Amino acid sequence: MTATTATADWQRVQAAFEQIWGYTQFRPPQGDVVSALLNQRDALVIMPTGGGKSVCFQLPALLQTGLTLVVSPLVALMENQVQELRERSLPAAALHGELSAYQRRQTLWALEQQRLRLLYLSPETLLSPAVWQRLCQPSLKINGLILDEAHCLAQWGDTFRPAYRRLGAVRPALLQHKPPGTHLAIAAFTATADPVAQRLLKDVLRLEQPKAVRLSPYRANLHLSVQPVWTPRGRRQALRHYVEKRSQQAGLVYVRTRRDSQTLADWLQQSGYATAAYHAGLHPRDRRQIEADWLRDRLKFVVCTNAFGMGINKPNCRWVVHFHSPCLLSEYIQEVGRAGRDGAPAQAMMLASEPTGWLDSSDRQRSQFLPRRPKSYGKRPKSWRSRFPLRDR
Repeated sequence: MTATTATADWQRVQAAFEQIWGYTQFRPPQGDVVSALLNQRDALVIMPTGGGKSVCFQLPALLQTGLTLVVSPLVALMENQVQELRERSLPAAALHGELSAYQRRQTLWALEQQRLRLLYLSPETLLSPAVWQRLCQPSLKINGLILDEAHCLAQWGDTFRPAYRRLGAVRPALLQHKPPGTHLAIAAFTATADPVAQRLLKDVLRLEQPKAVRLSPYRANLHLSVQPVWTPRGRRQALRHYVEKRSQQAGLVYVRTRRDSQTLADWLQQSGYATAAYHAGLHPRDRRQIEADWLRDRLKFVVCTNAFGMGINKPNCRWVVHFHSPCLLSEYIQEVGRAGRDGAPAQAMMLASEPTGWLDSSDRQRSQFLPRRPKSYGKRPKSWRSRFPLRDR
């Protein structure tokens, strides 16, 4: 390819970017990632929350003939991205357990007819017989496999969702059914992956000389703070005082358990605030309604577990409160990343027990949970899950 041809091709890429999303220029390093995926190169991309990771794989998928698979951990995240694409009349769909039988048949038909450019699905759905058989059809062109929120593989792959650890076998298995010379790129995207997690992603996904992009999660517009609290009552009062000052701004309150989300939401409602509890134990219809109410400002804030958040794009979220300290630094980064996605100033405050924990030992108890977590595989023991309901996916 000559330099002139390469320049003309890149001009078409930038023109499509402007036509679809309205931006005239990529933010570094978006252009490098887009170029790598268009050239069928593997990639490991670590960019801050709100840094525009989705565009980096959506644009190449839309510019190529064929299908790009996007493995995503949460239904809310899939639906949020697919809705944004469909609002632009782009050929994208999601497959997950909350679809009606009719919606599932329609999506599978669109897949078979090669009407889609982007298909969002969980690792479990990807490996399900009905979907896998269709993906293995020799006539179905597949350009790439994208692992969105890739840190979930490192956090959940051993015990919670073992299907993540099987993703490395997807590329060689699919290529067995495709015409000779077929290429299928794999790219992992996340905001949080330390060196150990990065090596794990490369090994499990069998990345081949990947394009590596590693940016700090630091965001200058996001002001982080910690406020010590002495007692459970003092913790609630600190939260109410914080929310009172921001009653007209969109925000989120993170807790660690389903029970805490419901109890705290009830208390805030009794205090006159319009809010709702959000956790994985709610009916899917109720979760989708709460997400829609928050995104459309019908609810100013939601009291939620870590079931809410990854990738949810509400640009005008101005604050995040951690009512309880997160168990993992990666969780903290993901959750505070819901604020300030429009680049304007935003606040994130964590309420933490004072160092001795004499009067409120809850943070200490939670921080001691992970080191003694059982090393079991597959489904977690019911007794363990009921005793330590900290992981709420």
